[in-house]
Amino acid sequence: MSFTWTAHRFAGGALALDVANSIVLRFDPARRIDRFADVTAMDSFAEAANRFGAENPRFGLLAPVPAENRARLLHLREATDRHFRAEISAKGRPELLADLLEAIAAVLRSATVQGDRLPLDTATAQSALSLAAAAEPERLKICPNCGWLFLDRSRNRSRTWCDMAVCGNRNKARLHYHRNREETGR
Repeated sequence: MSFTWTAHRFAGGALALDVANSIVLRFDPARRIDRFADVTAMDSFAEAANRFGAENPRFGLLAPVPAENRARLLHLREATDRHFRAEISAKGRPELLADLLEAIAAVLRSATVQGDRLPLDTATAQSALSLAAAAEPERLKICPNCGWLFLDRSRNRSRTWCDMAVCGNRNKARLHYHRNREETGR
């Protein structure tokens, strides 16, 4: 199955969150899709992050993950997701932070520089570390439509959707459909 990364796939606002969001419908076993299960999609993620990622100026151009580091990136992705979901739900657990920090350390210990490009796994570890140290955890949110993690960078912290053009519109369409059904009695 071929897959193309689009700007919507980088709605998390931080590279570590975009990587965590590479699992679509994470909590629906019947429809869950791991975009990194396909090595070519994982490799093309770095190039797409160069075009669409919110943090791409910070890390410069990203390179794909070296083959020997792919498992570490997947472990980091899962530790990132578990830790930040717990933080958002105000059920922060020290062992999840420890898991995240260990995953970050494992990636950084194995870091390799590829010319003038930082590998995706190394940049993701740095992004996750920055998020974990952030002074404003209330800016981390979960999209009520798709379940993705995202940073609310709005001035008044009122952002609801990971991407208004996709998830916000889907919710509006769903509400409109149900409202019309109720009015017509069908």
